[in-house]
Amino acid sequence: MVDHARTHAALIGRLNRHGRLLWSLPKGHIEDGETVEETAVREVREETGIVAQVIRPLGSIDYWFVAERRRIHKTVHHFLLEAHGGELSDDDLEVTEVAWVPLEELDSRLAYTDERKLVRKARELFD
Repeated sequence: MVDHARTHAALIGRLNRHGRLLWSLPKGHIEDGETVEETAVREVREETGIVAQVIRPLGSIDYWFVAERRRIHKTVHHFLLEAHGGELSDDDLEVTEVAWVPLEELDSRLAYTDERKLVRKARELFD
């Protein structure tokens, strides 16, 4: 069991186009034949080095962004996961930094409002 499993969340930091480090929850694309739960477990492992298991769904976030002058719609399915092994690592080329962040600090660390709302929902499960 990972020491931080119920007191911390593993976050990823990526540089935005202005060079600012933005912290967020791990996420990624669903690969052929994968369920959304399998994607969540794989992406957490790839982006943070942590081996985890899905506990329950937390909700989905829909948003738009522009890439290569195209407007793209994305839906991200988030889950509460519990860490069972692995070591925190920023080996993923898309990730600048990774960190275990205490649950009570997530509101001030996460860059995106929708992710902060999901984390509040997850924290209520522990109260």
